[in-house]
Amino acid sequence: MKLKKDLLLSDVFCVASGSMISSGLFVLPAIAYANLGGAVFLAYLAAGILVIPTVFSKAELSTAMPKAGGTYFFIDRSMGAGFGTLAGISAWFSLSFKSAFAFIGIGAFASLLLPDISMLEIKLISIACCLLFTVVNLLSVKHTGRFQTILVFGLISIVVYYIITSFPHISPDNYQPLFKGSFRTFLATVGLIFISYGGLTKVVSIAEEVDQPTVNLPRGILLSFFVVTTLYVLAVFVTVGLMGNQLMVDNNPVLTPLSLAAKKYSGSLGLGLLSMAAILAFLTTGNAGILASSRTPLAMSRDRLLPSLFSKIGTKHQTPYISILLTSLFMISVITFLDLEMLVKTASTLKLLLFAFVNISVIIMRESGIQNYRPKFKAPGYPWLQIAGILSYGILIFEMGYVPLVISGSFLCSGLLWYWLYGRIRSNRESAAVHLIRKITARELQAEPLENELREIVRERDGISKDRFDLIIENCEAVDITQYMEMEDFFKLISKHISPGLEIKPEEFFSSIMARENESTTVLTPFLAIPHIILKGEHKFNIILARSCPGIKFPGNSELVHAVFILAGSRDERNFHLQALAAFAQIVQNPDFENRWLKAPGTQALKDIILLGSRSRI
Repeated sequence: MKLKKDLLLSDVFCVASGSMISSGLFVLPAIAYANLGGAVFLAYLAAGILVIPTVFSKAELSTAMPKAGGTYFFIDRSMGAGFGTLAGISAWFSLSFKSAFAFIGIGAFASLLLPDISMLEIKLISIACCLLFTVVNLLSVKHTGRFQTILVFGLISIVVYYIITSFPHISPDNYQPLFKGSFRTFLATVGLIFISYGGLTKVVSIAEEVDQPTVNLPRGILLSFFVVTTLYVLAVFVTVGLMGNQLMVDNNPVLTPLSLAAKKYSGSLGLGLLSMAAILAFLTTGNAGILASSRTPLAMSRDRLLPSLFSKIGTKHQTPYISILLTSLFMISVITFLDLEMLVKTASTLKLLLFAFVNISVIIMRESGIQNYRPKFKAPGYPWLQIAGILSYGILIFEMGYVPLVISGSFLCSGLLWYWLYGRIRSNRESAAVHLIRKITARELQAEPLENELREIVRERDGISKDRFDLIIENCEAVDITQYMEMEDFFKLISKHISPGLEIKPEEFFSSIMARENESTTVLTPFLAIPHIILKGEHKFNIILARSCPGIKFPGNSELVHAVFILAGSRDERNFHLQALAAFAQIVQNPDFENRWLKAPGTQALKDIILLGSRSRI
């Protein structure tokens, strides 16, 4: 059963933004200030700049493969099931940790309004919120998205109000000391707050449920990135300018920096307003976390890397209820038992590793020569932007500290063990990396399962429904000619291929098509010819696709033809004959058609160029 495509551009923006604006803004600034000093806002800006390669890479991958699972799906299809298992487990854990932390944040901010609240009560409030959003996610992704929209716009409005009203009250002295420690301290701080941007690309996990994903996903991701990065930098700048060393109490960072800053210049009203904003932020992060992280077990189950139980979708609400319940149960366990500060660092480490894998995935997909990898948005600056991102993330990972590396390594080892014992036996898909190796070793690429899967993804993405033309192309012959030919020799060869399906002798077909060509040339462009003839009888129609990289010499044409589409049908098929000609005419107008045609790795790839070409459906 398929997931509903209920999420609009506003939903994409709000899921991405709501996933980011939480602990990264309302808790971490004081912790980062304790490490770095007044320049902490520059660390937020640096983290935002470093996430740019992944923003563009995920925007590209999500428009090419808008499927549930997001990061897991991209890495699995590009790097293989082993890396896919690692990515899936890492993504699920990191998102779940971040979301569990957000729910605890609700309880922490509740302590500002209820000073006598106990830790047990804080955890009970957090668990109750987690259960509430579990129910919301179980009922409908549409309701989840709409609820997220309301929360996020309310949150952004409060933060913008805080920034504007706070500026007149900042003091330059509060930014001293500007820097503490060394450049490595700065890098470590950037790594610490990197998780603040981790939620930005979380939305690709629900790409399969986005309406018009090729438009709404990149627009929503990029818009969210620029809006939230601006809010982060300005809000942290203002908070440090208001509080300075007061962000530390008894050498410990305060856990509610924005709320206390607002209280300083506007009293209890500011405290209450920013506390409300923080709670809204944690609600949006927790809500988006359950929505997005639950799609990773769903996608892994579909690929047989997890038991089929996790891919079950409810018949009434069409939501992956088992994955949602499992994610919620794990979050409750984190809330109840685990140390959250170390989990934030671990989540950042895992997120950095995943971001590096995503950028590697783009490079592999582009260089593999896979014909049906057709992103509607292409990351600029390729491949240097991706390489810069990979190197930067590697540096930050090693600056995170020993313990997060050990914990992250244990998760990765667990993922490898699971794949070896379970997934390896059940999943035998070929990845884009295999295609890349074949390309490098100059082996001929035949149609592979990944090409077929990507073809169906593009069809679903672009809303392509099969018509009669598609069915004929799927079943027609495609001929790949590897040597130079004269037109007459070419028609003799084609006559042997097309005649059996039309119940006509090869000599008769050859005579007819030569007569048609002698009347007037069927060469439409220097690259393309479309010979077409009318046959005797009824209910006859067939097509042959032919490619000749060396070229075919048609009389009267100075340039060689490399693409030939032969159409032959009886007179009663005249209308469809014209429709097929019109379909070909639309397809070849694609600016990239000639390049794709010459580089297609096999005859199935030639068919895919026609099947996935942009045209009006007949």
